Amino acid sequence: MSPSPRIKGWCPGAWQPMATGDGLLVRVRPPLGQLSREQVLALCEAAETFGSGLIELTSRANLQLRGVTDESWPPLMAFLVEHRLVSDDPEAERQPQLMLAPAWQKGDDTHTIACLLQARGSELATMPGKVGIAIDAGNAPVLGDSAADFRIERSMAGGLLVRADGYALGTAVSDVEAAVEQLIRLTHWFVDSGGRDAGRMRRHTAPLPDWAPTDTALASPGEKLALGEYREGIVVGLPFGRVAAETLREAVSQTSARVVQVTPWRRLLLKYCDTLPAVDGLIRHNSDPRLAMDACPGAPYCEQASVATQPLAEKLSGWVEGTVHISGCAKGCARQRPAALCLTGRDGRFDVIINGRADSAPVKSGLTENEALDVIKKLSESR
Repeated sequence: MSPSPRIKGWCPGAWQPMATGDGLLVRVRPPLGQLSREQVLALCEAAETFGSGLIELTSRANLQLRGVTDESWPPLMAFLVEHRLVSDDPEAERQPQLMLAPAWQKGDDTHTIACLLQARGSELATMPGKVGIAIDAGNAPVLGDSAADFRIERSMAGGLLVRADGYALGTAVSDVEAAVEQLIRLTHWFVDSGGRDAGRMRRHTAPLPDWAPTDTALASPGEKLALGEYREGIVVGLPFGRVAAETLREAVSQTSARVVQVTPWRRLLLKYCDTLPAVDGLIRHNSDPRLAMDACPGAPYCEQASVATQPLAEKLSGWVEGTVHISGCAKGCARQRPAALCLTGRDGRFDVIINGRADSAPVKSGLTENEALDVIKKLSESR
């Protein structure tokens, strides 16, 4: 029996990097979910100078550098602070992650609420490191599948609501200021009612207080940003959320993009960009099957992974209809929701799971990569 994967209970940051199989993982939170052209180019330089040259886009719309060493971390931090990619105050990372609905516009409710929360960030309760906040106040919420513990969304009636994760309904509020006030109050209730022990709102069993009734339905969900051209710019995809620094530099430097907005869907919005030359290493078409696949970094990048994941994901591309998840271990970091097909690494081999998560019961276990591919091929042919 292989040991269970270690749940570290905290998220890496820039001031608190995490040791992984290929060195330190340093995570950068783009303010309001976007970086200027100059900051993106600086991030590419940082990845190549102080890390392995790989940049990853996480499911919480963060950017992270891999392969940083103990020796390269101090000059990396000085570089990131100099280019305003990281605050010079380590305490800033202790504030909860703010995830904004992509394609927000300056002055709209999502942007206004985010600015208000930033200004009042010190009033939020001190919560566990994985707790996050989604600001999704467009006409149609789009972050429902993204991990967040407290959400500000649009209601079915067109107003705003505040919703705790794990509840289908939320609490109606009158305006953006009231939304921020309600959310701050909820974070203090979460801590005071024992939320630290649960770690996440979805696992918290205490009933919500009377002043946070769950009686308001949210608006019907909207669509994620598809790849292609928009009035705001061009959306491109990153294969399995990973891009080489040289590829990202080429994409930005050869275009008129002045801002890069991140998303939790392994996609970037190159704002104020009207054309993008062909760049290897980016996904340009919505028909690309890799958009329906999730793969964690796997071995040797993650110390808990016992199998390589992304080369196998490339091999499986287009084989299976529906969602595919390839996880280096049972933690399932790349995808928490069930997938039509999931391959989980265990002791250097694969378990095959149908319509489940990385930690679900497999239909076949202990397979080599070739054996797993044969099983998947037979399953596909039988459908």
